[in-house]
Amino acid sequence: MSEFALPPGLVMVLGAFLIPFAKGDRRRLLILGLPLLTLVLVWLVPANAHFPIPFLGFELDPVHYTAAGRLFATVFAIMAFAGGLYGLGNARNVEVMATLVYAGSAIGVTFAGDFVTLFIYWELMALGSTLVVYSAGTESARRAGFRYLMIHLLGGVVLMAGIAAHFAATGDIAVRALAPESFGAVLILIGFLINAGAPPLSAWIADAYPEASPSGTVVLSAFTTKTAVFALLVVFPGADILIWIGLYMVFYGIIYALLENDMRRILAYSIVNQVGFMVCAIGIGTELALNGAAAHAFAHIIYKALLLMSAGSVLMMTGKRKCTDLGGLFQSMPLTAMHGIIGALAISAFPFTSGFVTKSLETSAAAHEGLMIVWLLLLAASAGVFLHAGIKFPWFVFFQRDSGLRPPEPPRNMMQAMGLFSFLCIGLGLFPQVIYVMLPYPLDYQPYTLDHVLTQLQLLLFAGFAFFVMLDQMKRTLTISLDFDWFYRRFFKSLGEEFAVRTTTAHAGFEARTARTVRRLIDNLYAHHGPQGILARTRPTGSMVLWVALLLGCTLLLYIR
Repeated sequence: MSEFALPPGLVMVLGAFLIPFAKGDRRRLLILGLPLLTLVLVWLVPANAHFPIPFLGFELDPVHYTAAGRLFATVFAIMAFAGGLYGLGNARNVEVMATLVYAGSAIGVTFAGDFVTLFIYWELMALGSTLVVYSAGTESARRAGFRYLMIHLLGGVVLMAGIAAHFAATGDIAVRALAPESFGAVLILIGFLINAGAPPLSAWIADAYPEASPSGTVVLSAFTTKTAVFALLVVFPGADILIWIGLYMVFYGIIYALLENDMRRILAYSIVNQVGFMVCAIGIGTELALNGAAAHAFAHIIYKALLLMSAGSVLMMTGKRKCTDLGGLFQSMPLTAMHGIIGALAISAFPFTSGFVTKSLETSAAAHEGLMIVWLLLLAASAGVFLHAGIKFPWFVFFQRDSGLRPPEPPRNMMQAMGLFSFLCIGLGLFPQVIYVMLPYPLDYQPYTLDHVLTQLQLLLFAGFAFFVMLDQMKRTLTISLDFDWFYRRFFKSLGEEFAVRTTTAHAGFEARTARTVRRLIDNLYAHHGPQGILARTRPTGSMVLWVALLLGCTLLLYIR
């Protein structure tokens, strides 16, 4: 027998609209209390939950329990709490409201039992995240936010078209595993992949996320791409094409992160890289691989947020974001540097951190399935992650040459948020069963075997040695990396301007030709109907009477038999 349950994500979505009316302690209570209340509700949802809503002849299912959904909803609620704590004294009301709507909608997706509900929350996420980018208040944020919105509206249109085609073919709107064979399923897959940052539309992450405020970037790193990972995990497990898409994302993110000079863009490209691991594991499709993708997503949200909190603290206290402008900050920001290093070790899968006990599930799944090339590429990619996020980010920001900057540590609330996530990175690494028991499938896996620990340490040692040997090549200059976003930021803009010039010229020519035609018509009419025209001449009345009589006579002759 099913039990009645309310959608947990609605608590944050509706609670967001109370923020403008709350001040002081009440505002802080809402910002921190709504995510915690949502977290409690997530764990109170029973396995047989039921909350039917009739809509246009359908019965929507907004509270559909799955183990994967609860796992993702749990970390989303934790992220909303930590993100709120991090931006407590700096985030404006519009950013706080947008963040709560954004996070609540992501949780709504994880409990959606039908594609209509999923789509509604999906589009709310797009609107909320766009407002998070816009709320930075800068011209670059406004432009990036507009481009971000265009990409996600495109993804939403494709997703809606896929859902409509799928329903037309099957008459079913339930969220369930699909094979990417029918037209509708392929469109749904494309819609999910756009939000995951898959090629060729990967650049929106590095384009938009770094333009948000320090707290906004932290929040953005958590929800959109990982909600897409959840959707792929539930709807397209075992789709072979995802293996190769994921591998492309893995190395795309590494290459661009190594080329980048902006510390937050380094970490933004790293998001694409890390999501690539998850997408690849979903493509493998075994229970171990799907557990690995889910566990990696959980851990990634925490350690990537920690890295971006560290970078955001540096940006706030120095006003600088280029690696070439930074260095030596460990002298005045030792705690921020320590938290950044913990996040860097976790993303590099260093033993006794959360990354080590989650990423290994994905590589082990590839090995168990005999996918030797995939396994080798994932191992190589692990070394690449250590190069760009594990060493490059902390080295150039906190160490290398002394920039002469001596900023203090960030405010206490920001330090508390970083402390919480540092604790989770280490705690989950030491006690992996905390994550393992929440995974979608039963798991009997021991990450701390001698060969696994030694192999990972050797891999990281080799990558670290390579970094310092090639340190001169790793140093960045004030350059710009061209990505696919160049097409819609420059090429398509130039194309549009050229199109406008050409169409303006063509329109002017068309107007001139039309005007000449109209003038000729008027001249012809004037020639025939004007004062001197043939049709305007007068005739004697007698001649007209004669003609009328002749016509009547002809008519009579025709009708007389």
